[in-house]
Amino acid sequence: MGQTALHGPCGGTVFPGLRKNRAGMTETVHDDGAARRVVWRVIQALADDGRLSDALSRAVAQTRDVPALYAELRKRVIRIEAVTR
Repeated sequence: MGQTALHGPCGGTVFPGLRKNRAGMTETVHDDGAARRVVWRVIQALADDGRLSDALSRAVAQTRDVPALYAELRKRVIRIEAVTR
């Protein structure tokens, strides 16, 4: 996986995505195009990125996608740490 990005159903400027950092660790990135950029690093090894991309795709469909993404990650027991807020 290099980088994966999704756009919300409303076609707005919300940009949630997945990426690998320089150390090879997976990160989730949320950028609303204006004032907010949130980066969370996945701090556990995942067998595949399917659970993570599924959580991202479900969260992007919600109105408040950052809290929805956090809830989806918790539901799937995917441990994260904040890199930027």
